[in-house]
Amino acid sequence: MASVHLRIGDLVWGKLGRYPPWPGKVVSPPKDLKKPRAKKCFFVKFFGTEDHAWIKVEQLKPYHPHKEEMIKINKGKRFQQAVDAVEEFLRKSKGKEQASHNYSNSEDKNKSTAADGRKRRGPTKSVQSMLGEDEDLLSHKHISLQKDGKGLTVSDPEPSSVQRLVTGTASRYKWESSQVKDDPYFHHFLLSQSEKSGSSMEPISKRLKIIEEEMASTSIQAADSTALNGSITPTDKRIGFLGLGHMGSGIVSNLLKMGHVVTVWNRTAEKCDLFIQEGARLGRTPAEVVSMCDITFSCVSDPRAAKDLVLGPSGVLQGIRPGKCYVEMSTVDPETINELSQVITSRGGRFLEAPVSGSQQLSNDGMLVILAAGDRTVYEDCSSCFQAMGKTSFFLGEAGNAAKMMLILSMVQGSFMATIAEGLTLAQVTGQSQQTFLDILCQGQMASTFLDQKCQNILQGNFRPDYYLKHIQKDLRLAISMGDSVNHPTPMAAAANEVYKRAKALDQSDNDMSAVYRAYIH
Repeated sequence: MASVHLRIGDLVWGKLGRYPPWPGKVVSPPKDLKKPRAKKCFFVKFFGTEDHAWIKVEQLKPYHPHKEEMIKINKGKRFQQAVDAVEEFLRKSKGKEQASHNYSNSEDKNKSTAADGRKRRGPTKSVQSMLGEDEDLLSHKHISLQKDGKGLTVSDPEPSSVQRLVTGTASRYKWESSQVKDDPYFHHFLLSQSEKSGSSMEPISKRLKIIEEEMASTSIQAADSTALNGSITPTDKRIGFLGLGHMGSGIVSNLLKMGHVVTVWNRTAEKCDLFIQEGARLGRTPAEVVSMCDITFSCVSDPRAAKDLVLGPSGVLQGIRPGKCYVEMSTVDPETINELSQVITSRGGRFLEAPVSGSQQLSNDGMLVILAAGDRTVYEDCSSCFQAMGKTSFFLGEAGNAAKMMLILSMVQGSFMATIAEGLTLAQVTGQSQQTFLDILCQGQMASTFLDQKCQNILQGNFRPDYYLKHIQKDLRLAISMGDSVNHPTPMAAAANEVYKRAKALDQSDNDMSAVYRAYIH
């Protein structure tokens, strides 16, 4: 790809992680936000969202030359809204340029009067000479021109909580405050980092904000941890991690990238090698990891594996001492969580459950959603770890609540995936285009990245696991059992569960959950 020459104010297409190219604008980062090391990148504000990110230069393309290409390959309501936002921004910019041009012409008509004034008052500097040769500032309207009866002057804007967005020789010039108010795209730091409308902006490098909600849960919301790479201050506590599967591997990688000291263990020891090369330490047994570390996380496949890890030979329980923290991240049933919590706390340990909603790719990208419950002080001690591995975390109260919420989410997701697979096969057997079916869905209210990706998996026959089919079926089974325990019917989940069981019988267990489609075509 040819080198891209960009500057502040340029419109671009930016590619972030697994997400499709998205329209954005190159802006200056907040003053207290560090630039990622060893990367040539630009800070981009994405249109149609409140997202902002450091994007590598090779993941950026100029907006106008690639506009038609991107519109052809990307679909969805949110994408179209983002493109519309760019066009609206361009219309506003053009209108301001025209207004400035008309004003300039008006000044030319009064040239002789102005010249007489200059003779009386002495020479004055033009805006161009005041700015030097910085055409970028003029073309992007980073200053405002006002008439004060004495020619053209550079206005002094009122103080704003928006950090200065220009650098170098132009750093002394800022937007007129009214201009900032009229342009919602420059409020992204305020909107994405403030707790409530009207609240003051916290430093973006702090990244965490705790919001007490009516339901007595707490949400820790963090911006994209990939985007703000380097802004996390890692805890000085020693971190342990047990289980380097699809989810655990991405989590540990992000913990290491953000500077945490991590000791790892995995049942298959060879999986530890890569992380040792990245700076992790090796624990020979779960008990040794817990004894060496202040906080130990575990992420394994099911309730049985979670119990074996704690209660088995050389297990977690043997390493627990008063004050040691244990965080169970596996998706299991509430009964398992309560049992583990009791045995850990009986030894003086501190317990937190923290199952994660997401996929392997979201784990790799540090964009998981973390649901936590149990010891609130452990939750707070894990704040830098949760920032590294996820975009958002919620504290849901007493132990067991996070397991319940996680199973409900998985039940909905699994049922939805089965329904989409059913729709695709019904479209096929009735002579309808499956691609058109997907295109229509992606233009409607159900449009989502999840929907588009899973449908594309099916249409391309690509079932490489991002979330194992066997795991979503396990989650459905546990959710149905939870419903039975409180005498609540779950007929939709039960029907979906049967479809996944059929897919497992067709040897799809280790494929992606979207392989449930094959249960309908065999």
